[in-house]
Amino acid sequence: MLQDNHISFGLTIPLENYDKTPPSMTDQIEMAQLAETMGFHCLWLQDVLLEDPTFEDPATGQIFDSLIYLTYLASHTNSINLGTAALVMSLRHPLRTAKEVASIEKLFPERMIFGISSGDRRKDFEGLNIPIMERGEWFKEAFHFFNKAIYEEFPELQSPYGALKKSNVVPKPTKRIPTLMTGYCQQTLDWIAEHGDGWMFYPQRPEQQKQTIEQYRKRVKHYHGDVFRPFLMPLPLELSDDPSHPAEKIPAGYRVGRENLINLIEEYRSIGVNHLMFGLSKNKRPISEVMQELGEDVLPLFRQSP
Repeated sequence: MLQDNHISFGLTIPLENYDKTPPSMTDQIEMAQLAETMGFHCLWLQDVLLEDPTFEDPATGQIFDSLIYLTYLASHTNSINLGTAALVMSLRHPLRTAKEVASIEKLFPERMIFGISSGDRRKDFEGLNIPIMERGEWFKEAFHFFNKAIYEEFPELQSPYGALKKSNVVPKPTKRIPTLMTGYCQQTLDWIAEHGDGWMFYPQRPEQQKQTIEQYRKRVKHYHGDVFRPFLMPLPLELSDDPSHPAEKIPAGYRVGRENLINLIEEYRSIGVNHLMFGLSKNKRPISEVMQELGEDVLPLFRQSP
C-alpha cells in the first residue's frame, strides 16, 4: 500500500452523505465491501469519545469506538487495510492498547495501519480527567510503554501508567505494525522522523505540502539514512458529475471533476505524497456513485505494473 514514488488511496469512514450532523452509520458493511471491490487500499477510522457540539467539527467520528468498529469492518471484508486516523494515545492506557492492537493483528494479519495522535478534543480530555495542556507528555509516555509492551518479551518497565515485571502481553505480533504519526503529536519534527514509520499530515496545497515533505524526508535521512518513510494526507473531496469541472478549493480539500482530479493526484504524487485519504461525506451525489467513478476511472491510472 505504501511505496516510494507511488500513490495509493483510502477512504474515511463513515461512507455516507453527512455534514455537520452525526452520521446514521447505515449500510457501512456494504460500502466497505464496495470500497474493497473498487480497489481502494484502506479504510480509515477516527477516534472520538464524546459528542461536543461546540467543537469546530461536531460530528462524532464514526459513532462507534475505533478499534471495535475496525474489528467489525475487518470481519466483513477480505483484504482491504484498516487504519486509525488517528488513535489518541494520550487518552488510552497503553497496556490495554497493546493488548487490543496485538489481538487485531493476530486475527487479521497485516491489515492494520496504526495511526496515532496526541488529540485535540477538549471534552474528551475533560471526561477522562487528563489535562489537555499536558497531552504531549502523556502521548510520549504512552508511546514508549506501548512499544515495549507489544514488541518485547517480558519487558522490565516502570512508568506513570504502571509497571511490568515478570509479565508479558500476548499475543505478540509477528511483524511490526506500521505506526504513523499524525501531525506533530505535540512533539518536534525530529521526534516524528526518528520514531514514526511514516507521517500523516494535514491537507495543504501542493506547493506548501512539497516543502513539508522535503523537511520531513531530510530529518528521516538524518536519523535512518536512505530508508523510505511514507507521507499520507487526508483530502476532503466533492467529485463533480462534470468530468471537466475545474478544481475549486473547499475547506481542506477540493470540489473537482474527474479529469482535473487526476491531474491534481499526479501533482501530489510527484511531490512525495504516498497515500490520499478521501473524505466523501460532503458530496451531493450518492457516495456509492462517487466511489464507483473513482474506482473505475481514477484509481487504475495510478496502479503499479505487476
